[in-house]
Amino acid sequence: MKITALVGSPRGRKGATGRLMDIVLEGAQKQGAAVDVFTLRGQEVKPCKACDICHKKGLCPQKDAFAAIKESMDQADGIVLASPNYIFHVSAQLKVFLDRCGGALHLQEFRGKYGAAVVTSGGGDEEPIADYLQHFFAISGAVPVGAVWATMGSINGYDFPPEIRDRAFALGEKLVMAIKNGDSNARYAEVTRTFSERMRLLMLYRREEWPYEYDYWKKHRDLKD
Repeated sequence: MKITALVGSPRGRKGATGRLMDIVLEGAQKQGAAVDVFTLRGQEVKPCKACDICHKKGLCPQKDAFAAIKESMDQADGIVLASPNYIFHVSAQLKVFLDRCGGALHLQEFRGKYGAAVVTSGGGDEEPIADYLQHFFAISGAVPVGAVWATMGSINGYDFPPEIRDRAFALGEKLVMAIKNGDSNARYAEVTRTFSERMRLLMLYRREEWPYEYDYWKKHRDLKD
């Protein structure tokens, strides 16, 4: 079993977000998962150019780390997305990557995978960001299993307190067990179903403009005209 983790922080794995993510991954490894970790500090992935080539041909023409990260996610059973709270949203580093996943959302490419979210902040308001990341999983076809977050301004010292460490470790274990058991998530099931239907209609509407995605749906999603 493989877990791909992506931390969008200029501080990388040494920052609070990366350190909390690593505890989640420890839990996943305890249950037998192998992990592949990518760090987005700001230069690895370029912004989307809205050229539509991914929709037309199935790949992005930009030369950066996106393709390698995406390939790892495609091969993974589970995905962990981690971000600090930057002005009440995910970091720009992670948002750039998510914006580049337009093709993956159109194709529902993460269907059958499971996802977990990690968020830290200085002063709070982590939960809406965790919900956003879980929503991203749901609309990409993946099953969200939960999230963990920490308000660093309320923590004394460098280390996370035991209750946060325990939640993070348990989330990693839960992610692996959800994959093994084929769990579902009733909270997000309708979100996934509704967005998938929206993408099906989009493929029919754009079939002449986006031949790659239309053909993908015909082959893999049993699309009927």
